[in-house]
Amino acid sequence: MPAQDRLVLQWVAKASRPLVDLHDPVLARDVLESFRRRIDGGEAAVGTMRRKRKVLVHALRYAVERRELGSHPLAKISCGVPKPAIAVDPRVVANPYQARELLSAVSYVGGYRRARGRRLVGFFAGMYYAGLRPEEAVAVALPDCRLPRTGWGRLILHTTRPQAGKRWTDTGEFHDERGLKNRPPGDTRVVPLPPYLVAMWREHVATFGTADDGRLFFTEQGRVISYTTYHRVWHEARDLALQPALTNTPLAKRPYDLRHSALSTWLCAGADPAEVAQRAGNSVEVLLSRYAKCLYDRQSINNQRIEGLLSAYDQPPEPDVA
Repeated sequence: MPAQDRLVLQWVAKASRPLVDLHDPVLARDVLESFRRRIDGGEAAVGTMRRKRKVLVHALRYAVERRELGSHPLAKISCGVPKPAIAVDPRVVANPYQARELLSAVSYVGGYRRARGRRLVGFFAGMYYAGLRPEEAVAVALPDCRLPRTGWGRLILHTTRPQAGKRWTDTGEFHDERGLKNRPPGDTRVVPLPPYLVAMWREHVATFGTADDGRLFFTEQGRVISYTTYHRVWHEARDLALQPALTNTPLAKRPYDLRHSALSTWLCAGADPAEVAQRAGNSVEVLLSRYAKCLYDRQSINNQRIEGLLSAYDQPPEPDVA
């Protein structure tokens, strides 16, 4: 162990209180309550609170396994954690017209020669028309695609490229290469591609080609597209596409909202939830719990049906003629 690291650990050991002190309910509650605050004193996000509490709980369980503690100190503490918002905010969902306007605006970002925006039109289109997550769209490779001249295409997803930073990846690169989210290693997911997206991806390949490893979307230098790059382009495109009254609203504020819009549109179209969940890589339970509030179009359709039935009885029924 390097001498500097040894000194740091020695200081931590001296500055830390003994684990057994957590058996004091007052102290244990103070520790849990501290998760609710940031360093600057503001209230922490719900996700931050839950993550910190989970880390502490697992650490204490490990201490019990190592017999550093006789029992779990938090077992008798009644201190709940707020549940995070699960349902998608309907205000972020773009309708098909707005989505097309946004994708068109992406192509106008940056100069024509560098094609800063044009390189990403197909990237964002994959998130909207195929419901891809950003780390899935970054990893799309031509050998995994079937892009016919007409009709629907197909994408076989098996790899994601999440961005974590050089310090946190196994390869020392900004992006790690991993499998699909919440899937066992080596699993795949088949995603149908609508004809409009197939045409866009065919045009993209004809214009920009592919990266050395077959990826469709890459920078001018052939590198993996970074989070900062596509977020900056998206915000510029959003300012170009949306009316001033909408730019300050949550509508499609993040690129990930394109995926929310895609899944909401599929459900509103009456697609089978099981099929939608399979395409999106979610469970049916998660799909319906997250997107139940976004089915406003279905409410309009059902309202029309109910109104039509009620209108049919505006006039009294004609008497039966013997």
